[in-house]
Amino acid sequence: MKELLGVQLKNWLINEGIAVYWAIILQSLIAIVIVVFIALICDFIAKRVLISIITKLVRKTKTSWDDILLERKVFNKIAHFAPAAIIYYSAGMLDHPGLSNFIQNSAHVYMVVLAIILIDTFLNAGNDIYNTLPGSKTRPIKGYLQIVKIFFYSMGIISITALLFDQNPFNIVAGMGAFAAVILLIFKDTILGFVASIQLSANKMVNIGDWISMPAKGADGTVIDISLNTVKVQNWDKTISTIPTYALVSESFNNWKGMEESGGRRIKRHLNIDVKSIHFLNEEEIAKFEKIRLLKDYLVEKKNEIRASHPEGEIPVNQRRLTNVGTFRKYVEAYLQEHPKIHNEMTFLVRQLQVSEKGLPLEIYVFSNDQEWANYEAIQADIFDHILAIVPEFGLRVFQNPTGDDFHKLVN
Repeated sequence: MKELLGVQLKNWLINEGIAVYWAIILQSLIAIVIVVFIALICDFIAKRVLISIITKLVRKTKTSWDDILLERKVFNKIAHFAPAAIIYYSAGMLDHPGLSNFIQNSAHVYMVVLAIILIDTFLNAGNDIYNTLPGSKTRPIKGYLQIVKIFFYSMGIISITALLFDQNPFNIVAGMGAFAAVILLIFKDTILGFVASIQLSANKMVNIGDWISMPAKGADGTVIDISLNTVKVQNWDKTISTIPTYALVSESFNNWKGMEESGGRRIKRHLNIDVKSIHFLNEEEIAKFEKIRLLKDYLVEKKNEIRASHPEGEIPVNQRRLTNVGTFRKYVEAYLQEHPKIHNEMTFLVRQLQVSEKGLPLEIYVFSNDQEWANYEAIQADIFDHILAIVPEFGLRVFQNPTGDDFHKLVN
């Protein structure tokens, strides 16, 4: 039909006395103007009228998935096909085979590019819709969608190449077998990332929102994105670390999700007691410590226990005796048990470690019930501020290497 209209227009121009050569050129120009005009009208109707109607309908619905499609401009991408289709199917009106084929091929290539962009946008919208579901936090699909994108991009490139060189797409695919090794080299990270994405998802190793630390990659913060090739981590200083996805499978990292779900955050820190300050308590010191509320019950119980197990008059070396370091350890235990920020239902230890050249390590191994980083650090600081300040009350000294000030005092 469109070829017939072109011929009729050319014949009418010839009958009007215009030379055949100029009639063909004039007929082509008129056809181009008409096609462009019709294409502009279709573009206006599609973008201005239909999109406006769709937008109003979408805003009235209660579902959210159509709003995401609208925000991603999926409908706008579809509207671009209208003028392209008009140009493609109207190219036959030109009585110039070379120009007609060029316009058709150009329109065809344009529609292939539009199709690729539309698929890409639709997949992005699909990912956004999926992220609104409860299970999206533990089962991200962004990596899989990127594989689908790569497939369609590859098909699009093959189709465009076939159109430009007037070849069968299957012949191009068959000819690419010779470049398989090169393709594998180019897409090495993509292939590794795809396999790693499956492993991460299947084994639930890491999800968006998890706090992970990977010192080898300079990452310590919250996972904000998991894609086919990279995992983005927002560090606590608000910088972004990008880690190859396959590195999370091939290398070690810490996922602190278990800690966050437990309701507590571990405090593991020790101070070194100078062994030269450790001694048995005398009656005067015991009487002094009995006035401390946190130690009163403990000391009364220990005194009764010692009296019951040893007869009067037995020499001290044969008796069990209280020490200042043991009493100090029980004080720290009682202090932490009463601390409102310590989780008493989780591991709770105040223990001695192996004596070393730096003294006797007294380790505190407990959990705070506040996991917020700043609050957690403040709790640790408050606890050790108090412990370090109370040490001298038990006749103990905290070990530290001598400084220049110590030598200065010794000389003077």
